Amino acid sequence: MFPRLLTATLLLALAPLAAADCGDSRLLLRSDNDVYGQAGQDQGYSAGFAATWVSPTVTGEDAACLPGIVAFLDRATPWLRWGEGAQHNLALSLHHAIYTPADGTRADVVADDRPYAGLLLLGLAHHVRDQDRLASTRLKLGIVGPSAQGEVAQDSLHQLFGRARFRGWDNQLRDEPLLQLDHERAWRWRPDAGTDGLGWDHVVFAGGALGNAITYANAGVEVRFGRHLPDDFGSNPMRLAGEGIAPGGEWRARGWDWHFFASLEARGVAHDITLDGGSAKDGHSVDRRAFVAELGLGVVLTHGPWRFAGAHYRRTREFTGQPDRPVYGSLSLGRSF
Repeated sequence: MFPRLLTATLLLALAPLAAADCGDSRLLLRSDNDVYGQAGQDQGYSAGFAATWVSPTVTGEDAACLPGIVAFLDRATPWLRWGEGAQHNLALSLHHAIYTPADGTRADVVADDRPYAGLLLLGLAHHVRDQDRLASTRLKLGIVGPSAQGEVAQDSLHQLFGRARFRGWDNQLRDEPLLQLDHERAWRWRPDAGTDGLGWDHVVFAGGALGNAITYANAGVEVRFGRHLPDDFGSNPMRLAGEGIAPGGEWRARGWDWHFFASLEARGVAHDITLDGGSAKDGHSVDRRAFVAELGLGVVLTHGPWRFAGAHYRRTREFTGQPDRPVYGSLSLGRSF
């Protein structure tokens, strides 16, 4: 109930911002679930919800046409603009995530599987564009533990779809504040489109994250093919600069436009609170693997100001003894204003 209330509050607060006369702003809603990826699997990153509002593109230093609160945030956080470029925008986000072990019938601690964890994070990101180069930096604040209401959210979902309740939430990670800083650089190559606007591009990206939620370094590539590819830096919503949120990109297609994407990412992970456990010395943890890789495959449809996307993800095992490789999916709905 709490995540729904917070999300509704966020959307109501951002609704007036969509009307700002400063080019297009964008609103994206995303649902992640392992059920979308593979029937019968309910473990690991079990479910998540994200809401993101992206400001209009600002050219140069003149942000006067941004809505008041966004203009204030733009002026107050110049240290989050780590790149140089003629265009930039801001993105405000909320992300709720649920992590569980595979066996939901046990009420005791499953010692050889990951801890129960619920995370709730608010984010502020700056995206700075210099033609076919992009620098993205995001600050996230939040909480892990019972106050994030992971149990309530999962119980509601399971009740809605007639699935059994997971019994081990009494063993979830304790309440702990989260502070996270993410950064990504991306470079796009886009050959000329062919007949009927058909074309392909690819984006190379690298970056990392530092904080008590997760600390890692990453690198990868995303390839896209379709009709009238968007002028942005990737469509994979799991990336910091993905999901079409880069400055300058627009979704206002005349008819139905479409494209497919394939993304491959490698990470070296130094810390992950959902595997290593919280700061409490007696908390549950597992033997985390230092390197993981993830493959994402998806399709994106745009029509007028609307954007629809679906994706499937497969990840290598994240800890020693993990019985199955993580598989999950995502469904996204976006609109430009």
